[in-house]
Amino acid sequence: MPVELWVDVRNSGLLRGDETKKKYGILREWRGPTGEVAHVLIEGPEGQNEAISHIGTVEWILVECMDWTMIPLENIISYSFGTGTKIAAAVSSEKDLNGVFHALEHGVDAIMVPPNIAMIKAVHAEIENKVKSEVEEEYERPPLSYSEVTEVRQVGVGERVCIDLIERMENREGMLIGSLANALMFIHGETVPSQYVPVRPFRVNAGSIHSYCLMADGRTKYLSELKSGERIAVVNSNGDVRGSVIGRLKIERRPFVMINYRCGEINGQIILQQAETIRMIGEKGMISTTEVKVGDKVLTRLDGQMRHIGRGLQGTMIER
Repeated sequence: MPVELWVDVRNSGLLRGDETKKKYGILREWRGPTGEVAHVLIEGPEGQNEAISHIGTVEWILVECMDWTMIPLENIISYSFGTGTKIAAAVSSEKDLNGVFHALEHGVDAIMVPPNIAMIKAVHAEIENKVKSEVEEEYERPPLSYSEVTEVRQVGVGERVCIDLIERMENREGMLIGSLANALMFIHGETVPSQYVPVRPFRVNAGSIHSYCLMADGRTKYLSELKSGERIAVVNSNGDVRGSVIGRLKIERRPFVMINYRCGEINGQIILQQAETIRMIGEKGMISTTEVKVGDKVLTRLDGQMRHIGRGLQGTMIER
């Protein structure tokens, strides 16, 4: 369920005009405790224990901290799971919103803010972003299929981009990268042990800076456009997709190999660093860029749409 937006009107009277409430989805004007909402002020462990004692006896618990700390809120949320009691949090500063929205990965059920239009807008934007991120995970994408490698050759030195996430990937997870938007290749995360370097399970060595990558919202972006804080698509070998946040981009000059591949009438191409730790998924297992050869079958994502500023559209586009 979407997070509810409440506004604290105890000291300022009601909000003026129904248009503001409708525009920002304000569901409750808070005037004080009611039979369905227990209001708990947390100044120490006693307040946390009081809030926990209400769980299961009321529909809502409104938590208000004198000095915002996340641990009491997380504890209260954890106790509320499966009880039917929902948790609301009073927040007066924008800097606290991200933590409250994502506490224990679930966040609260409602956020109450002062009748300040800037705070109301900030919470409304966070709610929309959270809904959008949940929809992204359900985005319907074309299935993965195997393409046959038709050419492998060295193409000199250029700028290589590593994409470092703020979380780890599992084995057989990676990203979809390529020179042509309609034929992206599955590039495996650096989760596989090597005798030469430690694993870096947060990283995909994504190749040349001109390449496309698939974002969490289904659009494509050039690697050169990526920024820390953006959500990129992490894909597993079954085609399941989740969004993950980019923590850092690492750009260095490295030697490259160009790999051309084909599936039916669709041609693809990718330029990757020539190194043992950069792997694709083949029909018989993983293949590194130092091992790949003509005739190998590699996992790809094929898409017949044209692209405009990263968005898929019906139409014709030729890239080569």
